[in-house]
Amino acid sequence: MTNPPLSDLIDQGRGAAPADLVLRGGQVFDLVTGAMIAGDVAICGDTVVGIGADYEAREVIDVSGLTLVPGFIDTHLHIESSLVTPFEFDRCVCPRGVTTAICDPHEIANVVGVPGIAYFLKASARTVMDIRVQLSSCVPSTEMETAGARIGAEELSALKDHPRVIGLAEFMNYPGVIYKDPGAMAKLEAFRGRHIDGHAPQLSGRDLNAYIAAGIRTEHEATTADEALEKLRKGMRVLIREGSVSKDLHALQPVLTQVTAPYMCLCTDDRNPLDIGEHGHLDYMIRTLIALGTPVLAAYRAASLSAAEAFGLKDRGQIAPGKRADIVALPDLAECRAALVIAGGKRVDAAAFAARDEIAPVARHSVKAPRVTGGSFRSAANREDTDVIGILPGKIITEHLHEVIPVVDGDKRPDPARDLIKIAVVERHGKNGNIATGFVKGFGLAKGAIASTVCHDHHNIAVVGADYDDMALASNRLSEIEGGFVVAEAGRVLAELALPVAGLMSLKRFEEVEQELVALRAAARSLGVTLEEPFLQLAFLALPVIPALKITDRGLVDVVKFEIIP
Repeated sequence: MTNPPLSDLIDQGRGAAPADLVLRGGQVFDLVTGAMIAGDVAICGDTVVGIGADYEAREVIDVSGLTLVPGFIDTHLHIESSLVTPFEFDRCVCPRGVTTAICDPHEIANVVGVPGIAYFLKASARTVMDIRVQLSSCVPSTEMETAGARIGAEELSALKDHPRVIGLAEFMNYPGVIYKDPGAMAKLEAFRGRHIDGHAPQLSGRDLNAYIAAGIRTEHEATTADEALEKLRKGMRVLIREGSVSKDLHALQPVLTQVTAPYMCLCTDDRNPLDIGEHGHLDYMIRTLIALGTPVLAAYRAASLSAAEAFGLKDRGQIAPGKRADIVALPDLAECRAALVIAGGKRVDAAAFAARDEIAPVARHSVKAPRVTGGSFRSAANREDTDVIGILPGKIITEHLHEVIPVVDGDKRPDPARDLIKIAVVERHGKNGNIATGFVKGFGLAKGAIASTVCHDHHNIAVVGADYDDMALASNRLSEIEGGFVVAEAGRVLAELALPVAGLMSLKRFEEVEQELVALRAAARSLGVTLEEPFLQLAFLALPVIPALKITDRGLVDVVKFEIIP
């Protein structure tokens, strides 16, 4: 990022000196007034210095017939969950108009701790897009799981003044806030007066009041219009989320109007390269919102200006003098397909990505799980009434179901005919070797097994299956490939994707990851799986801060009661 002298900004803005770059022939969509502004856009270094006038420049780009909007801002995501490194994520989404991403690296932080955050801070200074970091507040997310690391208030405070840091990332332990857990209170006190992200699914009433009163300002877990409206009325900025698993856009779209748009933003939390390739990223959200009837101005405000305001990024979100030159040129506002992207005053193209100074990955060889056998997944049981995790497609919240499953030879077996399959979590950080088992309904899996080290947020091994030996094969294979996804059936591996960086990210190009995900999805469907995105859906079944029933390496978790079921 360049930082031009103040005198150059003034001279080029007045036209007393040629601008470094001019975009000529288009019109600027002003997100404050809704007006279309004709004239050149003059850029000095990384900063817009003039609009609505004629300028001379050292370089001119013809944008005739195009409408210019501010670069899009993804207000909440975990880049690790895109399954590629920050550099490949940059190359994947920046050409689609995403020029700022506000990431929380708590996935890698839960595996290796502060060095994982440090990796993202270093990488963020070298990408074409502007990556800002929220410091991971929940490592681990609760005391009901085994994570690979633990980060306290002292370690977070040491990083809070880093120039890439905005504030404290999503505070998932909402019971810890409202019941004043000492560790939670220490983190909130350390970041008091700074930006703190929220994470409070289905929290309402006085408990929500208390949570917000603690200084928490944003929320991406609203899944209904009523929930979003209550949080808006109580002063929160609501982030509409549309990820690979969590799909809340259709439910919240009616809430996004020109009245509410200044207080609403967009986020993905998260999308993998296959979904990005098939549908898009924030560009997909924008065109979908508009197709559903959202005013064009409201959609683009939420995608940029409102996002910048919500997170204190006063230097962007509008194409105007003094603002960062993040610009997307569009042939059609409703279609939202970028013809040209400018990030920090530079054209986004292959040359820009080639010029980056990439850094080496961290957190290799992080899978230290015990070797398991089919017998490892038996359920020691003597009662037929069984707590079952009920999947809700497109949601990370789950149902807490009860099913009668017969006990045979001291074990409850999977029953694919009833869509009741075994789920297990195997501790993989080399801490204790825990293995917990349960049942899940909603996969549609009829045979074989699927295993993953992407297992929020502790990232142990999660495996589902109709056959114990296939579950063992898939789980053990993950140790051999340093983590990732494995689909197995009848004693053989059908498909796999290695994610050797912390068991979360590939070292391959995003195009290759996309193709391997296609093969994985086909293999999962061959087992009878009916879910559109089974791999990340599986990952969220182990997240004990999202209602209602989840599983960790320590057992089934009743999230409503916030306790492990005996």
